[in-house]
Amino acid sequence: MNLQVYDENFIMSPKIDFAFKEIMANPKALKGFLSAVLNIPPESIKNTTLKNTNLRKTHEHEKQGILDVRLVMNNDKEIDIEIQLSYMAAWADRSVFYVAKMMTEQAEINKKYSNFKKCIGINILDFNYINQTENFHTVWHIREDNENIKYTDILEWHVVELPKIPSITDGTDLYKWVQFIKAEKKEEFEMIAQGNEYLESALDTLNIISQDEQKRLEYTARQKALYDYNTLMEENYEKGLALGLAQGRTEGKAEGKAEKEFELIKKWKAKGMTDEQIKKLLN
Repeated sequence: MNLQVYDENFIMSPKIDFAFKEIMANPKALKGFLSAVLNIPPESIKNTTLKNTNLRKTHEHEKQGILDVRLVMNNDKEIDIEIQLSYMAAWADRSVFYVAKMMTEQAEINKKYSNFKKCIGINILDFNYINQTENFHTVWHIREDNENIKYTDILEWHVVELPKIPSITDGTDLYKWVQFIKAEKKEEFEMIAQGNEYLESALDTLNIISQDEQKRLEYTARQKALYDYNTLMEENYEKGLALGLAQGRTEGKAEGKAEKEFELIKKWKAKGMTDEQIKKLLN
């Protein structure tokens, strides 16, 4: 078999879910990541068991859920780890659905409410989502509105917003993990991982899969699918903007005008103009 020789400096981006899943399949890297996000000592994580990422449908009409990484930690916590690159307005609802689905699946197994495992959602977002804070890591529970009393601890969500990471470290391991996930060059990964045994293990996995022919093909295919999806969403948004403006100004022939304005919007976008500037020009 002829093996293709790759650039030894090439390294996959952990932001692409294929590479991220491979890293999380490394038990040591997974332990370090969970310790950093949940803010617990690594030694408190006795065991982790990866599970099937397809959420089971009990009825034909139910929505099918597919998770990035799903696991059980210490036999008493179910955890869903998701990484999302493109903006999704309904992300909070989606994350609630997945965590709630993990909990309801336990009903037929554990029988009693007191036996339910705690369900945790870890969401890594490559866009700003929580506008009320500049903190890059927020933790969410179900609480009473007026007195902020926690109703139950059985459901928990962590939101890590990659763009919000400050330029100066806060000294946490999570800060280093976010740096690692955002890194692009091999020397960046090496510098960030240095001295942290869990990140060094994650980097070992990343180096191995980055030079594996089959895994590189899978990574490239997934990367292309993500780029295609994001491009389609951007074009649909721009077409919708043009159509909405055309319909707002005149009756009839809106679609024809929208096509012309869509071409103008693409040119202006390429020049770096904002949506507000474009709206003013079109109006």
